[in-house]
Formats: sequence, structure tokens, C-alpha cells
Amino acid sequence: MSSKDKNKDVVVDEEVQLEDQNKSENTPTEEPENIDPMAQLKTDLGVEKDRYLRLFAEFENYKKRTGRERIELFKTASQDVMVSMLPVIDDFDRALKEIEKSGDSSALLGVELISNKLRETLRSKGLEPIGTKKGDTFDAEIHEAVTQIPAPSKDLKGKVIDVLETGYTLGEKVIRYPKVVIGQ
Repeated sequence: MSSKDKNKDVVVDEEVQLEDQNKSENTPTEEPENIDPMAQLKTDLGVEKDRYLRLFAEFENYKKRTGRERIELFKTASQDVMVSMLPVIDDFDRALKEIEKSGDSSALLGVELISNKLRETLRSKGLEPIGTKKGDTFDAEIHEAVTQIPAPSKDLKGKVIDVLETGYTLGEKVIRYPKVVIGQ
């Protein structure tokens, strides 16, 4: 017999031994008859209680999560409508400035009433303007810098020189950042 055949026989013998060992490990051993059935039932009951509590906790977490998601959805469901209304509000602001320049007080009063009614209706639905004004310190987190110009005075460096477009929030979410000019 060649050495190659001997190695093959050794490998086969080892496999047979491993199979025999696995069979002996997998065969059910007889349970001792002295196990208390009451203790076994208590153990099973504890396992089932634990499973029930985990399932219940998982369900409670699911209910809370879906409730939060639903509330968030209702808060921001009107976001598309609000974003599409922002240019209308901007147009009202421009119209009010031009009517003020013309000096027509009756037209100014009519446009102000309509503008205020629109703003109050949108405010009741959660739309709030971001209060940015000239002289505020520029903050990249809440402002969008459109351009920089030389500051008219040293105290206006790094501050808002002009607000080109008002920013708005819907609930706690910013839907449009205020566009500002800053001094350098």
C-alpha cells in the first residue's frame, strides 16, 4: 500500500470516529426520574412570563413610536402648502412697501388687512417668521448669507446688514432660512 492510500484510510477512520462521537452526543439521555414536576412547571411559567413581558414591552414601544411619528406627520403635513405660500407673503411685503411709497392710505389699509389675515391664518397652522433684523450677529446655523459687503461701521462687522428674505419655521422645523447680507 502506498503512503497516499494509508493517509486516505487514516482520514476515513477519523471521520467515522467523529460521526460516532456526534451520535453519542446527540442521543437523548434519559432524564432522571427524581425531577420535581412542580419545579419544572415553575421554570416553564417563568420562561413564559419573561416572553410575555418582552412581547408586551415591544408592543408598547411600537405604539409610542407610531404615535410620535403620527404627530410629527400631522405637524409637517402642510409643509408643502406652507412653502408654496411663502412667495405670496413675500409679494405682500413688497406690495406694502410700494403702496407706502405712493402715499395711498386707503389702498395701504386694504392690502394690510388682507396680508394680516393671511399671516394669522398661516400662523394658526404653525408657520412662524424667524425674527432676524439688521444688526443681529450672523449665525450660519440659522442664516443664509447671500453676499458680503464692506461694513458701514466697525461694530457691524460680522453682523447682518440687510435682510433680503424672511425665514420661516413650521413647528420646530426651519422650512426657509432667512437670506441676509453681512458686513465684512
